Amino acid sequence: MRVAMWSGPRNLSTAMMYAFGNRGDCAVVDEPFYAAYLAMTGLEHPMREEILESQSQDPNVVADALLGPVPAAKPYFYQKHMTQHMIDGVPRDWMREVTNVFLIRHPARVIASYAAKRENPTLDDIGFRQQAELFDLCRSWGQIPVVVDSHDIRDDPEAKLEQLCDAIGLPPSPKMLTWPKGGHPDDGVWASVWYGAVWNSTGFAGPEGALPEVSDSLRPVLDAAMPYYEVMKAQKI
Repeated sequence: MRVAMWSGPRNLSTAMMYAFGNRGDCAVVDEPFYAAYLAMTGLEHPMREEILESQSQDPNVVADALLGPVPAAKPYFYQKHMTQHMIDGVPRDWMREVTNVFLIRHPARVIASYAAKRENPTLDDIGFRQQAELFDLCRSWGQIPVVVDSHDIRDDPEAKLEQLCDAIGLPPSPKMLTWPKGGHPDDGVWASVWYGAVWNSTGFAGPEGALPEVSDSLRPVLDAAMPYYEVMKAQKI
């Protein structure tokens, strides 16, 4: 089984990769289209050159690898994907061959977390529009993709992860609730910029508090993202 987990940034996505990676029976890959995305857009991101050197910049090569032999010949392959990487020119047909799952989070939380790392995020930076479009694409193929809210996982990791595994036909494992401190061997080269909190963790953080305040300058981004989030939220398990 190949599980493609689709989210925007700052959305519990790394913790989820660690959870699946700690099962022992599951290979993981971290944002395999990142280098292709940077090469195709010319965007300046932290560690841009290192990222470009660390992965294939050809999205077709990446897509072929996602359907190729599973690393270490493990029975399950968890693929952590960022929806904003799926720009025009990045293939999508390969998604027909995997189990697609969509990880959502309230836009106010995403914007506040992202802005602390990289100033003035745009709607395209945080991936809500692209996430909804990919979800609709999967449904147009006759798939019924699973949607899970990171807020619910934080509230009750054991119950929600078991529900997620059941929904995609994967045997649940208590090993998903914890992981070794200090990162994962398959972290992307960019991990030192973005993964500090998860590196210092050994499991999921506790329930989230009240929604953060979003600055006036970023309010238009929040307002634009909310309709996409609400549509996805209505589909969550």
